[in-house]
Amino acid sequence: MGYGIKLRVWGDYACFTRPEMKAERVSYDVITPSAARAIVEAIHWKPAIKWVIDKIHVIKPIKFDSVRRNEVEGKIGIGNVKKAISGSNVDLHQYITEERQQRATLLLRDVEYVIEAHFEMTDKAGSEDTIEKHYNIFLRRARKGQCHMRPYFGCREFPVQFELVDGEISKSQIEGEIDLGWMLWDINFEDNMKPIFFRPIMVDGVFDARRDVGL
Repeated sequence: MGYGIKLRVWGDYACFTRPEMKAERVSYDVITPSAARAIVEAIHWKPAIKWVIDKIHVIKPIKFDSVRRNEVEGKIGIGNVKKAISGSNVDLHQYITEERQQRATLLLRDVEYVIEAHFEMTDKAGSEDTIEKHYNIFLRRARKGQCHMRPYFGCREFPVQFELVDGEISKSQIEGEIDLGWMLWDINFEDNMKPIFFRPIMVDGVFDARRDVGL
């Protein structure tokens, strides 16, 4: 196991969409391990390391809001993207015209979590890649608020604020045991993008992101 980190993340809104819902977006009650991993990777990631989420602390009470949002039905075709990469002059704009749709979204409001995670070295690590090197890079970037891309809570319009936790983790405002139901754990990209689900039990605001999936 690599060196562990604790990262406090918070924001005004979040939406971790349940895949079983179709037209309307409905968020899970809490952040998913895959969304937490994406936040950590936005701060520091290289092919030489693989981040693993260990525990998630849900600091603030779970609160939902229902809003209506404008969304675009279509998307830019992959063919046009490939042409643009090859140097062709193509239009990659997306215009909100008749494709605009209003959809209801059940999202989370005023969220705060602490992510406990560690990284492991992969077979792509070179001789210059060491655990200490990548661990110190992450610590330095997290303390300075630096990131490769702005992390977000499920949707890009919900940005994440973050800071490294060096001391004790704040006590959760949630008490008791809560069955969070079936939740997306991650996507297995090596097995035809197979989704992996698990059923976490949150105790006093904390759930183990590895135990209930058999890791």
